Amino acid sequence: MNLLIVEDEKRMAELLRKGLEEEGHAVVCAADGIEGLEMSRAYDFDMIILDVMMPKLDGYELAKKLRSDKISTPILMLTAKDSVQDIVHGLDLGADDYLTKPFSFRVLLARLRALVRRGAPERPVVLTAGSLALDPARHTLHRGSTPIALTPREYGVLEFLMRNKGMVVTKAEILHNVWDAHHEGPDNVVEVYVGYLRRKIDVPFGTNTIETLRGVGYRLLC
Repeated sequence: MNLLIVEDEKRMAELLRKGLEEEGHAVVCAADGIEGLEMSRAYDFDMIILDVMMPKLDGYELAKKLRSDKISTPILMLTAKDSVQDIVHGLDLGADDYLTKPFSFRVLLARLRALVRRGAPERPVVLTAGSLALDPARHTLHRGSTPIALTPREYGVLEFLMRNKGMVVTKAEILHNVWDAHHEGPDNVVEVYVGYLRRKIDVPFGTNTIETLRGVGYRLLC
């Protein structure tokens, strides 16, 4: 899954990012509510993990703005507040579930899986491009009947391209969505991973799925 974590506590955000990436998910972090709102509007996420107490724009207001923008991405709220009133307030504003700190990472994963199942009817079960089929729920990839194994980062790049099939996406957009909004390394890392993908999804099958538009970005062909 493509996950957005909106959390101002750097240590917490990093722990969540690392743990979720180890589970095979593509994770992007936003450090405050304004940045989280901008990223939610710009990119297509499968899930938003949202802290309540944040600077600039708190989690309650962010959830309210997302729903007013008709962004239906499932939201899991994280907070130290555990009163019934706080929980009801968050759910009424548009959150789909609520997890109080401290929490078990295994419980977090279970809640995310439950939200995916709950939201599944509104989302495509399998992403396709020609004979290429990516199943976000099962985290699998096939070319026809042939399974293809990808690393978590390769999977994240391909999933982002497939969710934007037919559209040109820039290296910066891929970095922000698959790596981190604050990635400071060279953007040629995207070229490297696109090369890895081509060797796995195209070369063995004699296909050409990812188009390079020099000086612009990449486009996944239908």
